[in-house]
Amino acid sequence: MKLLRFKFDPDPMSCSWNIYGSDDLSYVAHYPYKYDFCCESLTDLSLAHIATKPGIGLRFLLGKCKALEKLRLEYINGLNDSDMITLSKCCKNLRSISLWLLPQFYGGNFRTAFTDDSLKSLAVSCPMLESIELTFDGCEPLYPSEIGFTQDGLIMLIQSCPIRVLVLRGANFFADKGMKTLSSAPLLETLELVCCRAITDAGMRFIVRAPCLINLTLRICAQVTDAGVAMLVHALKLESLIIEGCDRVSKKAVKRVGGSAQCHTSKKR
Repeated sequence: MKLLRFKFDPDPMSCSWNIYGSDDLSYVAHYPYKYDFCCESLTDLSLAHIATKPGIGLRFLLGKCKALEKLRLEYINGLNDSDMITLSKCCKNLRSISLWLLPQFYGGNFRTAFTDDSLKSLAVSCPMLESIELTFDGCEPLYPSEIGFTQDGLIMLIQSCPIRVLVLRGANFFADKGMKTLSSAPLLETLELVCCRAITDAGMRFIVRAPCLINLTLRICAQVTDAGVAMLVHALKLESLIIEGCDRVSKKAVKRVGGSAQCHTSKKR
């Protein structure tokens, strides 16, 4: 089995799901393994807009996907660190992970589902991980605790795995210190930063040192200016530079990067 996708719209709180049919003799109603099915050869799993059972989550499903290489979880209610830890320990071949997260109430805390404990487990148990996509919706920059991850946790993961692709959207915690770490990431080829408000021109000075970076995208990064973009001229391997919605960056500054880079710029209206 190569690929499996589940998607339920529009209200994730009203969704329930199971894999077994009503005439399947192996199906037992309300049994904790009701998410379970034969998926040991599954390599690509995408789940979107569903609610899992409290205390059960997806760990019984993820624990069976031992051949999994690519995982996408998009706005799943009820997840926690136990699910990610189970995944990382069972899926040693994981190469790509995409997480789309909204803050929810966990006890007395309002935050996204996973914490640095999940990042640590991935760092220790998934040595082939090379693509990370993290999207945070509805997280206010004034309340950094709404994102369960920290910059130090993500830095640990980047330093532990052979990361080639990193996409961050709404990562309010990621700042110039993180860009400094990326500058020494030996395999990083593609970096996309969207609504990363803490990144400044200093971050641009760091990223030009990344030895293999060929694709750089900046969208709605409010603190990046013409001065920061000017530093990208020193990124000798850069082939594609896309800058959109960065109000303090002019088309003239982008054109100065020159070389073989394909430069695009637009202002957010």
